[in-house]
Amino acid sequence: MVGDASTSSGGTFLQGLERGLAVIRAFDAEQPSLTLSEVAREVGITPATARRILLTLEELGYVRSDGRRFSLTPRVLALGWAYLSSLDLGDIAGPYMEELSLKTRESCSIATLDLPDIVYVARVPTRRIMTVALGVGARLPAYVTSMGRVLLADAPAGELSAYLVALEPEAMTEHTVTSVAELGELIKQAAVDGYALVDQELELGLRSIAVPIRDSRGRAVAALNVSAHASRSTRASLQCEVLEPLLDCADQIGTALRRRGRI
Repeated sequence: MVGDASTSSGGTFLQGLERGLAVIRAFDAEQPSLTLSEVAREVGITPATARRILLTLEELGYVRSDGRRFSLTPRVLALGWAYLSSLDLGDIAGPYMEELSLKTRESCSIATLDLPDIVYVARVPTRRIMTVALGVGARLPAYVTSMGRVLLADAPAGELSAYLVALEPEAMTEHTVTSVAELGELIKQAAVDGYALVDQELELGLRSIAVPIRDSRGRAVAALNVSAHASRSTRASLQCEVLEPLLDCADQIGTALRRRGRI
């Protein structure tokens, strides 16, 4: 239940903002969709107030409605990206990524999800393996990247379904999966496997494998990948030689972030 604005000091408390955020927080994995009355009850506000807030969030693109039930849209992930981008992930993750790069002799990166893209927040390159220069803040389509798929695999079912319904995949190479149904299956498989591997779908000659970085509640808040040129790697070598150190590094980074209270 939201608090009472009268208990705040200085006259600067915005109760409307507090209630709007409380409405967003009312949705979770157990309650991915709610009716107007359910939102009002969860937040502790009147149905009329809940209606105004939900319609405002819908107008802004953070909520969708089927006429009776409301659910969040992938746009709410942008709020998480704003937070994650301020965490100095590169400073905290840098030493672990450097060690991973030395072990694998390949480039590694961290990205977060800001649909329809992934956004790079840290990177340790070894040699130029892509025609596109990537740095912190660079964006790539989520569906065609290993980090995007492993993050989509952890997204709530409703948000993933909405993303796939709106998706119009573009063939980046002759290997790019452009079937939405097949992409859905690949994302489901990434959830089962705990990693995603993309083989020359983004760019010819480029293979990458990614795993999630999880917060204290087990949610994937970012992804870590290793990218290699096809002349130096095979799918089997990435799975057999790179996956284990990649998982170890992601676990170390997640632990370091949790210890510092970052996630």
